[in-house]
Amino acid sequence: MSTADALQRGRSPFVDNAVGALLDADGRIVRWTPEAARLLGVDARQVRGRPARELLDDPAGWPAMSELTDQQRAEGWSGEAVFRSGRGERLALSFQVLPLDAPVAPETPDGAATADGPATADGSATPDGSGTADGPGTARYLVLAAPTPQIARWRQDQAFTSELFLQDRVGLAVFDERLRLVRTNTHLLPYSGLPPDLRGRRLGDFLQPQDAAAVERGLHDVLRTGRPLIGAEEIVRTIEDPSGGAVMAISAFRLQAPDGQVIGVTALFTDVTELHRSGERLALLHRATAAVGGSLSVAGTAEELAAVLAPPAAPATSAAAPSTAARTAPGAAPVPGLADLAVVDVAEAVFTGGEPTPGRDGRVLLRRAAVAVSAPPGAPAQGPGGPVAPPPPPPVGAAVHAHPDEQSVHTDFPASMAVPLRAGGRLLGRVAVHRAPNRPPYLPADLELLREIADRAALALDNARRYAREHRAAVGLQRSLLPPSQAETTAVSTASVYLPTDTASGIGGDWFDVIPLSSARVALVAGDVVGHGLAASATMGRLRTAVRTLADLDLEPDELLVHLDDLVAQLMVEAERPDEDEDEENRAAEDREDHEGELDGPGAASRPPVGHGLWLDGTGDGADEQQTVPFGATCVYAVYDPVSRRCAMASAGHPPPAVAAPDGRVTYVPLRPGPPLGVTGLPFEVTEVELEPGSLLALYTDGLLLGYADDLEEGMDALSHRLAAAANPPEGAVTPAGASLRQLGRDLVADLPAHRLTDDVTLLLARTREVPAADTAGWTLDADPSGVARVREAATAQLRQWGLEELEFTTELVLSELVTNAIRYAGGPVGVRLIRAERLTCEVSDPSATQPRMRRARLTDEGGRGLYLVAQLTTRWGSRYTRRGKTIWAEQELPTG
Repeated sequence: MSTADALQRGRSPFVDNAVGALLDADGRIVRWTPEAARLLGVDARQVRGRPARELLDDPAGWPAMSELTDQQRAEGWSGEAVFRSGRGERLALSFQVLPLDAPVAPETPDGAATADGPATADGSATPDGSGTADGPGTARYLVLAAPTPQIARWRQDQAFTSELFLQDRVGLAVFDERLRLVRTNTHLLPYSGLPPDLRGRRLGDFLQPQDAAAVERGLHDVLRTGRPLIGAEEIVRTIEDPSGGAVMAISAFRLQAPDGQVIGVTALFTDVTELHRSGERLALLHRATAAVGGSLSVAGTAEELAAVLAPPAAPATSAAAPSTAARTAPGAAPVPGLADLAVVDVAEAVFTGGEPTPGRDGRVLLRRAAVAVSAPPGAPAQGPGGPVAPPPPPPVGAAVHAHPDEQSVHTDFPASMAVPLRAGGRLLGRVAVHRAPNRPPYLPADLELLREIADRAALALDNARRYAREHRAAVGLQRSLLPPSQAETTAVSTASVYLPTDTASGIGGDWFDVIPLSSARVALVAGDVVGHGLAASATMGRLRTAVRTLADLDLEPDELLVHLDDLVAQLMVEAERPDEDEDEENRAAEDREDHEGELDGPGAASRPPVGHGLWLDGTGDGADEQQTVPFGATCVYAVYDPVSRRCAMASAGHPPPAVAAPDGRVTYVPLRPGPPLGVTGLPFEVTEVELEPGSLLALYTDGLLLGYADDLEEGMDALSHRLAAAANPPEGAVTPAGASLRQLGRDLVADLPAHRLTDDVTLLLARTREVPAADTAGWTLDADPSGVARVREAATAQLRQWGLEELEFTTELVLSELVTNAIRYAGGPVGVRLIRAERLTCEVSDPSATQPRMRRARLTDEGGRGLYLVAQLTTRWGSRYTRRGKTIWAEQELPTG
């Protein structure tokens, strides 16, 4: 049976493919092993008694026995030689010759002694091959030999194993099948808290229970499955020093005996703490960059920065050992952060978009913008000596000061760092981080990391500052283009809500308006310009100005929309005309950008063909290089008369207004909307409805409906339900008549989901009023000059009844002039009406469509001074067309008291 077979059976775990032979004192072969006969191809009987040198390819490789030194005879010798096999092959073998003790032969009756057995009478060897002591055939040397490559591998294995246990950067441990330590090198875990002798111990005897359990789980898997464990990272902390420890990369493989029995596992521990910390620092830098770069809010940027530096602490877990993913490096937060407490101070001027400048004392005023604590305030943290309370967080909003030339601060106890936030050479703020006393102190690499984070955060703050400045200017422009959010008139009390969509500019093209008209009437307007941003806001301002101008002419709603539609069409035509000066400026700007290398290459977007819109440079975050903003718009225009309680309205592609009656019923005005402005030029239709006093009229844009639901009809249903609930509140709640319109508007948009604000939201609420019949008086006259005196008398009597005697003279003069002109130039019948509301209104109606015109009379003219006197004596005057002619009106302020 070969040695390999013996190894498989577990008989010889030490020798594999080894050749064994016995030599006598003369170097002759006495015996050898079957493995030698197999390897050299020579039977034992053929070589017995032959000198070993005869088997060598070069006999000089084997020393002559007579030339051996005393040391070689006593200790043996070794070497390498090339043997010639019986098959004619040359075999390189490494050999080791070991001397054997000389046998002591027993004495025979005749006084001879034998070595291995009985001797013959002549003293020759016995038939079993033994001879006399010290004589030929007596084994004196044991020769072990093996192929030279095999010996070289064995020596390499021995050297590898020995050196592996001597490495100072790799920990090596051999565990038995019960995971008890059998052998380790001195650098297994070079940290405090390890016993001097680890043999026979388990990891749980000197490591933290959760750490030992995590490591042993991996080793158990290797023992059970035989699959190697490669580079598994685990936290290793000793029982005596729970705050220290290291991150170890563990690799393990199973050990088996020659018969296949599992006898243990070998594990290699590599300290990767610094690599792990470097990875955490890099990951923290990436998280901080992403966090501060995703906001254009100064306060939001500061809060994100603080939250990244001191992330929230993980909730308490059960006593069971946490998973590897749930445990982190020593001293790190559950989501690796840099501090237990982070404080961000920002210069006060940055919040308003200004540039920070030092005060008289040479320091910059800062405001505490954000504070983040990795553990709840006052929650104890476990330290080496017991619970350690973190410092209380400073209050947000507190005022602090900093010198413009402030540099980084790095102290070891208490562990803290502070670095300035600078951009463009300006001090924008400061960020400070602190660690609890149970945490390890900061390292120089941590300070460099904080500086890098501060540099990137400062750029984000500077961008937010610039955005805040531009946004304030844009919002200020839009607010200046819109009326006040609340208004009180004789006809209605109004309140409005405007929510811009979540865009970079934060402004849009929706608008509303409340326009007082003659005779105590009021015009209510809501409109929506296509698009967002400054272009839409500018277009909105032009359209709102046009509506107010047309409304001052007292046009009917349908006629006003026709004129507005013509204006939008003209704007479209103007937009299609190229502006040579603007094109030259754009080309010059592009040339400068090309020269500076700031333009994109072939991947830059090309300008689409000019259409119905304006070219605007993208100035907001995420804006395209060029944007086309069309002039399309929708509008609804309504005129409410508190005397007749009639409301006439027309729509240009706009959703119909909603009416909430005092009893809670909500209906939509049955409008027949025309096309949007600037589309076809088709006429518009007027719809009239009668509104009860105290009714709630709601004008809105489609952004409100889409905020409620994805479908416009569903949005209208949602709006009607909300208005009904507001108009008919539960018992004990504020009644609709006394409810605040402003608060009601806020309630209607309070719960709009932020993700649904894909368009601007505009809501105009108007609660209607009426002018009582007792506050109006009217008369009808024929085209007879004598009727002027009767009208003066009737008007004087009515003014005395109202207690307005102070206005008698002016009113008589105004009525005389207006009625006389009507009788002279228009004929009859002539209508006269007085309305007492916020002002006293005098109306004279006639069937003529000719508008009066005031002119300055010359000294020689006999007439032409009537309207001039009316304009001088009244607050304002004017005329409007009616279905039966025209009406001239004049208003006077009521006397105080």
